[in-house]
Parts: sequence; structure tokens; C-alpha cells
Amino acid sequence: MNGETLPRASGPPLAALYREHRLGLVRLAVLLVGDPESAEDIVQDVFSRLHGKSADAPPLAYVRACVLNASRSVLRRRGVAARWAALVSGSSGGEAEDSAETVALLGESRQEMLAALARLPRRQREMLVLRYYLDLSDTDIAAVTGVRPSTVRSTVARALDRLHSELGGTA
Repeated sequence: MNGETLPRASGPPLAALYREHRLGLVRLAVLLVGDPESAEDIVQDVFSRLHGKSADAPPLAYVRACVLNASRSVLRRRGVAARWAALVSGSSGGEAEDSAETVALLGESRQEMLAALARLPRRQREMLVLRYYLDLSDTDIAAVTGVRPSTVRSTVARALDRLHSELGGTA
């Protein structure tokens, strides 16, 4: 449209989207999967799959939905691996401990909030992350998750009530 050929046009808009929103997308993935390395991989995989698909960069909501779905896949694979390891070893398959560096970097209250967030059901956790960490509106969250805005509002309200009771009114 601006005189560029199709192959050149597919790179720069996607690259600009990557430069502008990579950090926020990585933060989203970290909050969903729990570790920065996997989050970086998820975002990189999403952008590598989007590369060359279209002459235009996809909408940010679509990219967020891709990151959300890729995060779900990582969590699903982890769950299968944990169940298999527990079955093979005969143990109950407890939670993996955070590294000493991670614990030291995060403040105690933030660590407590992230732990409480991790205990929420997947949909509630996703809605809170999209609302309060990415500052998306109900309509934007509905577009990313594929539900109605009223479902977003009720899910967020239930999640906040649960966090409030778990954290003793400090949420």
C-alpha cells in the first residue's frame, strides 16, 4: 500500500509489534506459566509462527490470545509430565520449589500474591492477569479469551473474592 513489495511488508509491521509489545507479552506469559525462560520461549514461538503468515501484522488481541493458548499448552505438558513422573516414581508429585534467586528477587508480599494467584482456577487466573497486569478492558479480555464481557466481569469478581479471602483481606 505504501509502495513496498509483499515480502518486505510482512517483516517490518510484525517486527514493530514485537518491539513494542514483547515485554508485556512476556510478562503475561510469566504470570501464567511461572518462569521467565518458558515465557520468553512462548512469546518467541508465537512470533516465529506469525512470521510470513500475512502482509500485515496481526491485531494485538490476536497475539495475546496466541500467547495465552501457548501458555495453556505449556501448563498442560507440565501437568502430563508431572503426573507421569509421579506415576513412575510412586510419589505424590509435589510442586517444584522456586530457585533461591527467584525467591530473593521477589518481595514476600509479591511472592504471596503470586502463590495465591497460582492457586486460582485457570480461567480466573487468566482473567485477573489480563485485567490487572495488562490493564485490558472487559471487552478486550472477552476478545482474547472468547467469552462474553459479562462472563469476564463475573469471573473477575469471583477471583477477587477468592484472593481476598485467601490473603486475609490484604488483596
